[in-house]
Amino acid sequence: MKKAILVAGATGNLGNKICRELIKRNAVVSAIVRTSADPEKIETLTKMGVRILEVDLNNTEEITKALAGINCVVSALAGLGEVIVDLQKRILDGSLQAGVQRFIPSDFCTDYNALVPGENRNFDLRRQFKEYLDSTSIKASSIFNGAFADILKYNTPVLNLKDKSIGYWGEKADWKLDFTTMNDTAAFTAEVALDDNAPRELQIASFQISPNMLWNDVKETTGQEFRIHQLSSLEDFAKFIKKQRSENPAGENELYAKWQQSQYMYSMFSTQHNHLANERYESLIWTTGSAYIKSFVK
Repeated sequence: MKKAILVAGATGNLGNKICRELIKRNAVVSAIVRTSADPEKIETLTKMGVRILEVDLNNTEEITKALAGINCVVSALAGLGEVIVDLQKRILDGSLQAGVQRFIPSDFCTDYNALVPGENRNFDLRRQFKEYLDSTSIKASSIFNGAFADILKYNTPVLNLKDKSIGYWGEKADWKLDFTTMNDTAAFTAEVALDDNAPRELQIASFQISPNMLWNDVKETTGQEFRIHQLSSLEDFAKFIKKQRSENPAGENELYAKWQQSQYMYSMFSTQHNHLANERYESLIWTTGSAYIKSFVK
């Protein structure tokens, strides 16, 4: 019998890709969306074969009805406390009331379990929801993908194509950073959603690459030698982030405030995925670092 999977956040980029991967695997896919959802995104999902359920996401009773007969809920929601904590709680409560057996929370980020609370605002919100999730009877699986590889295209300090520079913090020129493409994350998530024996936590990475390795890949691709340099110590970077946050209180209401972006960078240089589950599903083919760099560095 085909499994019925429901995706929350299906109109987002990752959620859309997860739906696509689930349909490839012959799942029956539904999506709960707000009545105000973008019609074009709804049409894209419908053409894909996704059953659309317009729901008042502030109403747990409506959510519960939409979840009838669902085997697993996948949350690909993005937002601050009202989404990651409050809305996910309502969806989880609806899942429990509807008898859903499994739940995949929106933990698509670096594995925050080893990180210090307070160092990353968005991770702290996920911790808060995790505590609630683990207090319930539902079987959950969190997928930690590190950073989405797309950020390498956005001229961050780690790789700045405009300045032709590669930066790192601390004595970490050889520190391997965890990157996963959105397509690889979606494919892995689809496999987990269909795997009743998936564990509580899974770490993945399409590729793990250090600043020095990144420098070599860029040189091999372009023939150019980018400037590679230490940006500061990690201790000084942490102090800078605190100052940056205190000077920008408006950022508390922004999903990607400047200081939040810095917090993500700090986290990437503070922890690594050392227990990759990449081999769990043999059918998956992972993007390599060199192939990804060659896809956009000219």
